[in-house]
Amino acid sequence: MAVALTAATVATSTGAARSTVESSTPGVTPSINLGPAPTRAPGLEAVPAADPVRRPVEGTRFLPVVPQQAEGTFAVASAQGGSSGPADLTYVVEVERGLPYSAADVATQVDAVLGDERGWTGVVGTTFDRVEATADLRVRLASPDTTDRLCAPLLTRGQVSCRNGDLVVLNAVRWAVGVPHYGGRVADYRRYVVNHEVGHALGQGHVSCPSPGAPAPVMVQQTYGLQGCRPNPWPAVG
Repeated sequence: MAVALTAATVATSTGAARSTVESSTPGVTPSINLGPAPTRAPGLEAVPAADPVRRPVEGTRFLPVVPQQAEGTFAVASAQGGSSGPADLTYVVEVERGLPYSAADVATQVDAVLGDERGWTGVVGTTFDRVEATADLRVRLASPDTTDRLCAPLLTRGQVSCRNGDLVVLNAVRWAVGVPHYGGRVADYRRYVVNHEVGHALGQGHVSCPSPGAPAPVMVQQTYGLQGCRPNPWPAVG
């Protein structure tokens, strides 16, 4: 039995409702200091805006180049590898062509997040199953410009992700480098952003850090900062 998707919404200036983006003010994307693109955080190389050629430097771990605009069409991951049996929500994983990530690899990571007992399955009991066609949610990894288009009228400005209707749009730049305050733990940041945006699809709204030093609830806008909390990618923690 499929559960209804409850839209966590923010009001626009005209009073209409719309889907959610990590934003503390309706219609405004807060400023976010993600560091200048050409510089390298500890253990990571930031993605440059242009130069598509990687020149390895000894002792430096390079990440794939994420183009500002990829091809605008999407490769769909095979349903193999999703959870088995009846589920409350179905989802498709799609990766924009021209990005340096395969649909199969991204789907494997999304499957692991949504199937983890520390995730929404363990917190609210919702189960997920990945399919290839008609689905309740479409999880899309997209280039910054395509993210802006898919998230409109939400303001992602090429930097952040969103949930817009049945779309969970993951910004490929954030997927590549995370954010500085995750301390180079890109895999954990990916878990966070999947759980955060899917949380919106389940009706979860933004919350605040409960106390300094506590694990940040997953619905804190951790992309922008931790409000004194510690990074945490899981709904069941914090």
